[in-house]
Amino acid sequence: MLSATDTAIRASFFDFTGVVDRPDDLAGQARYLEDAVLLLRDGCVVGLDSWENSEAMLAGHPVIDLRGRLIVPGFVDTHIHYPQTEMIGAFGEQLLEWLNHYTFPVEAQYHCPDHAARMSAFFLHQLLSNGTTSALVFGTVHPQSVEALFSAAEALNMRLIAGKVMMDRNAPDNLIETPEQSYQQTRALIERWHQRGRLSYALTPRFAPTSSPQLLEKVQQLRQEFPDTWLHTHLSENPQEVAWVKELFPEREGYLDVYHHHQLTGRRSVFAHCLHLEENEWQCLHDTDSSIAFCPTSNLFLGSGLFNLKRSWQQGVKVGIGTDVGAGTTFNMLQTLGEAYKVGQLQHYRLSAAEAFYHATLGGARALDLDHVIGNFNIGKEADFVVLDPAVSALQQLRIGNSKDIWEKLFVLMTLGDDRNIAQTWVAGRPVWQRDAQEQAA
Repeated sequence: MLSATDTAIRASFFDFTGVVDRPDDLAGQARYLEDAVLLLRDGCVVGLDSWENSEAMLAGHPVIDLRGRLIVPGFVDTHIHYPQTEMIGAFGEQLLEWLNHYTFPVEAQYHCPDHAARMSAFFLHQLLSNGTTSALVFGTVHPQSVEALFSAAEALNMRLIAGKVMMDRNAPDNLIETPEQSYQQTRALIERWHQRGRLSYALTPRFAPTSSPQLLEKVQQLRQEFPDTWLHTHLSENPQEVAWVKELFPEREGYLDVYHHHQLTGRRSVFAHCLHLEENEWQCLHDTDSSIAFCPTSNLFLGSGLFNLKRSWQQGVKVGIGTDVGAGTTFNMLQTLGEAYKVGQLQHYRLSAAEAFYHATLGGARALDLDHVIGNFNIGKEADFVVLDPAVSALQQLRIGNSKDIWEKLFVLMTLGDDRNIAQTWVAGRPVWQRDAQEQAA
């Protein structure tokens, strides 16, 4: 039954109605409605149907007319560092040198709550202006970095997962903590913010080289005390990093075993990168139902390697897309998907538009164990979505105009698209960013 307070939006819509385990099944779950109406109530979806079927029911009810625009579920960023926003595009290094020369000096500023608050607001604005409505986010070692980010996200009613970096060695002295300090500060943040509204907490050991066995024991203790939290870290990003981990943990079978030994793999464990996995590590990720964040622009920018997306399907390992700002070079998911396509091409793997948009929406939600609340327009889902303007330049107008079907249009969007294509971003049933309003303000 239509309520007088329901929001009705008329446009074209694209999503996936269910998760898949094989790329061949994507087309069967895809839903494209060229002229349809989305009904929202109390921040959630209550209906999506064709205009033909909805017109009579909507007689006399206000309808937001966005014909000519394509609405897709909000993009899900499965790996990003908000403090690194201010050093994005830093020149000339691979991972370990890049951390020392650029990342650690920038992160040292986040002891200041005012700085953290300013950058949190800027960061969330960048997400929303690029159509990203949910993200799994690294803070810094400072609790105030996470306090600021959660406070800003709560004001927007965003669904966000974040955590304080846990790090007790192989970093500058001003970013080092003891295992006990890390435990106490993390526990306090969990108790304050985890499952508060649409916010959730991720235990966030930076990566194995900055984690002593004693620190990892504290992470394990927190995971046991708060089993519904997430675990967010890095894995096998760089060959030198992998070799270093083997030196630091000679008693472990490999990089992933450092985490697995401490029971840090599992359904809500998300490992960024995973470029240089060994056979048994692929199997462990599958067996434990862990997830991978594929970060194409970061992997290319730092020269880290090429992620084997085909292998992830073969092994049955869940994958989401991460922009990995600031090693990643854009907040924009369309541009990130375009780079993911090139990563596939270099390995003779053709990343289709269907697969790309799946990973960026429902697949990413599944990787974060959130596909029951976000990721598509099924009834009851939270109403997070992005309104795309498919043709904002002469070149896009030409290519969209001669595209034969929705698949070609989506592929053009992910290869030629950028932040100009984001017309509106909606979070929990209300618009939180609108391009036209920004242009008028400018």
